[in-house]
Amino acid sequence: MDFDQLEIFLEVARLASFSRAAEKRFRTQPAISSQIRALEEEVGARLLDRSGGKVSLTAAGKLFFKYAEETLERRKIIVTEIAETERVPRGEIVVGANEGTCLHILPEVFAQFKRDYPNVSVSIKRADYAKILESILENVVDFGVVSLPVNDNRLQAELIHRDELVVITPPAHPLAAKKTVTVAEVAAFPLVVPKLGHTRDALDTLFYDHNLKPNFAMELDSSELLKRFVAADVGVGFIARSNIEEDIRAKALAAIALADAQIRRDLALVFRKDKSLSRAAKAFMEIAVKQRNFAAATASRRSR
Repeated sequence: MDFDQLEIFLEVARLASFSRAAEKRFRTQPAISSQIRALEEEVGARLLDRSGGKVSLTAAGKLFFKYAEETLERRKIIVTEIAETERVPRGEIVVGANEGTCLHILPEVFAQFKRDYPNVSVSIKRADYAKILESILENVVDFGVVSLPVNDNRLQAELIHRDELVVITPPAHPLAAKKTVTVAEVAAFPLVVPKLGHTRDALDTLFYDHNLKPNFAMELDSSELLKRFVAADVGVGFIARSNIEEDIRAKALAAIALADAQIRRDLALVFRKDKSLSRAAKAFMEIAVKQRNFAAATASRRSR
């Protein structure tokens, strides 16, 4: 039995699929099946039920799942604590974030972190809001970066970025010449919106509060796709201001503030309250918070 087998077992159990686990582990399905068979032979019990076209945990598998998680977590703690004795962050940190955050918020944080701590490996798991929170609770990631609020008393949040949603249109759109627009003016046009998530929830609430029935032309699960379809004049969109700075400079999109509403998007590093953060994780958090303070100071100077 080795750590690789334990990680493969947990992946198959969480995904309830050998094929999906193989994709995530960059292995072939037969290789995954072989590792699971070897593991079951060693423990002397069937851990996964493959009958009925579905994969599920047996009674022994449920017990083994708990100990496999604990073993891998203890391994990470041991490696981290040994590195801590040198008082230099080492090891690995794993961060969960969505597409827009990965592309527009985190690169500067990661770049500074790697400059300061080149011996720490950094991995990013891209997922939506719900999956990120799930990954935090399952100890699959050290941090998640999500929009506030986070309503789970098992989790702690550290604010790292303040933002707001703006209306986006093609540069030649009738709304593009305006400095501000009302929610009603925007709702008169076809809209391109996120399919799920905090932004979609905020938009649904916004239109409901204004007694408006918007025409959703497209519902997308990618912020980058949303920008591209708005630029192609499929509809008007809403997006965080930080996600479109390059598009505005390139004159691919126009951004307009809402006159009669404000939708904030505050991002936070989220982690389990009961998790003992490594020196590397604490260093990453410090850099992320410093980047927030620097961005806030820069924005303040520009507004004077």
